[in-house]
Amino acid sequence: MKVISIVGHSGAGKTTLVEKLIRELCVRGVKVATIKHAHHKVELDTPGKDSYRYKDAGAVMSVLLTRDALQLVADAKTEREPQQIAQRFLGEAELVLAEGFSHAPGAKIEVLRRECGKPARCAIEDGLIAMVSDMDEVYPQLPHFALEDVNGIVDFILLHAAR
Repeated sequence: MKVISIVGHSGAGKTTLVEKLIRELCVRGVKVATIKHAHHKVELDTPGKDSYRYKDAGAVMSVLLTRDALQLVADAKTEREPQQIAQRFLGEAELVLAEGFSHAPGAKIEVLRRECGKPARCAIEDGLIAMVSDMDEVYPQLPHFALEDVNGIVDFILLHAAR
């Protein structure tokens, strides 16, 4: 399974882009999964509920299954890379889009907009393979895509994943 991280500064448009990419990949019949890296603490389970109580009691993993959804809460005491997470939990997917993980190894596409007023987060040596940007002068040796060029980005991702 191929994992590609979509990286960039806060407010650059990563989440919106990933959402559009997912829709187009699904139209093309690709089973896609996502991994989101949050830099802040997020409450994954509600205190007092059964799955929370199981984790609180010491379970390394707890799964909540409803008629049409599944939620997994698992220990993540050490920093995990997107590829490790994908292999452990996302076996049904053909492609994984990870949002964030700019410091993790692996292929990255950076979203960088001039209006954000910040430099690129990643370098080519960090695994950067393409730019989604209105700044052609940043890494001109890499493929560049406009934020709205969802088909072009998906074509590139599928070509990269096939390698």
